[in-house]
Amino acid sequence: MKRDELIKQVKEKYASIASAESQQHFHDTTNEISSEAYYEKLLQSVINEISNGTFDNVRSADEIINKVAADKSILSDWQ
Repeated sequence: MKRDELIKQVKEKYASIASAESQQHFHDTTNEISSEAYYEKLLQSVINEISNGTFDNVRSADEIINKVAADKSILSDWQ
């Protein structure tokens, strides 16, 4: 799949996930960061990796999201 199409799909998926996330649950499980800020940071890291070719072998945004959810260490700039 083309990188620009993957970026578009990933943006849509993360927007959906972020809007569905319960703010209270998110706050209870993170250190003083809003769900919007968390997903924006995560999205930017994923976009950078797509642009760098990290996910050139994937077929869908869902596959990227599942890989990142399982192991954020694949994101070179994730802290």
